[in-house]
Order: sequence, then structure tokens, then C-alpha cells
Amino acid sequence: NSSRSSKTFKPKKNIPEGSHQYELLKHAEATLGSGNLRQAVMLPEGEDLNEWIAVNTVDFFNQINMLYGTITEFCTEASCPVMSAGPRYEYHWADGTNIKKPIKCSAPKYIDYLMTWVQDQLDDETLFPSKIGVPFPKNFMSVAKTILKRLFRVYAHIYHQHFDSVMQLQEEAHLNTSFKHFIFFVQEFNLIDRRELAPLQELIEKLGSKDR
Repeated sequence: NSSRSSKTFKPKKNIPEGSHQYELLKHAEATLGSGNLRQAVMLPEGEDLNEWIAVNTVDFFNQINMLYGTITEFCTEASCPVMSAGPRYEYHWADGTNIKKPIKCSAPKYIDYLMTWVQDQLDDETLFPSKIGVPFPKNFMSVAKTILKRLFRVYAHIYHQHFDSVMQLQEEAHLNTSFKHFIFFVQEFNLIDRRELAPLQELIEKLGSKDR
């Protein structure tokens, strides 16, 4: 049913049509279609690394936004009183500005904080400049790494706590493709620490081995 698949958790972040970043996004979509994900994530010749990472980060935000939007009714205060990824991993929220000391909260609350925080970063023109010729800030890479590290946690929560719902909705191929693209991308540019990826280590190894 289309109303379900069109429901996103937060508003979609659009890249302005006609901009260079829009061209890059189109390039990314075209190479993804070729089926070779390892190749699709590589920096296109002559392109700026920061810009490539920015465009893909926006795209991953939109994908996760949509994937989580399909299962929000199953991710509740009652079903997920803590933000976890299996029994061994639990996340507490802090963003360093509004909430300095990590707080324990339910998964829906954590993901709401997280996605709102990411959205604020993506909307910040000093961090993610959308205008041609406006340079990326010196700390762009560390901001992008924090965004991706946090977006990973939403995938981890969905896989560990809601995979049965994903299967019921027949969204697993969609989730797996999105996550595989995400992982190959962060591996290509070394963007997330191995320790952070531990909750989905087995899945990551499985996805990688099919593609050797």
C-alpha cells in the first residue's frame, strides 16, 4: 500500500535540482543501478570528497527516515523502553549542546532526538553548504562521521528489534539493499569506527562476503 511506503518519519531533505550536488546524487543513483555497490560508492573522478560525502549522507538520512517511517507503529515506549541493538548494546542520548549528559530513553524518543539532530546539521548552511563555491568547514569530516555513526544505530535497532515487522511488511530486500550501500560507503572512506559497527558485525561480514 503506497500510503505506508510514502510515510517518512521526518520531512525528506531535498537537494536543490539543477545544483552540482543534485548532479552528484543522480550519478550515485545511476551507478547504484549497475548493481556493483563497491564501485558505486567510490569517489567519482575529479569530484570533491566532502561534497560526495555530503550528498550521500543526505541520501542515507532520507533512506533511513523512510525505512523507520514504515515501522514506527511497532517501535513504541512499551515495545522499546530502551534504545537497544540486541541484548548487549544500549544507547543513551546526548548531543553535546541541548543534552550534555547522556540520558537513558526509549527507542522512539532516542530516534526522534537523533533524526531531529541530524536534520538540524543537514539544514545548517555553514556545515552543509548547498550553494556552489561555498567551502565546507574544516570540521566537516568529523560532523559527517558523527551523523553516520548515529544513523547506523537506527539500522542496528531495526535489525535487532523489528526485523520480524520488516519481514511482515516485505521490506527486507529494501532494508538490506539500503544497509549494504550504507556499509560499503562507510567502509570505502573509513567513516565509522569498527567498535561502533559491532552490533551488526555478522551481517556486515555476510554482506561483504557475497560481494568479493
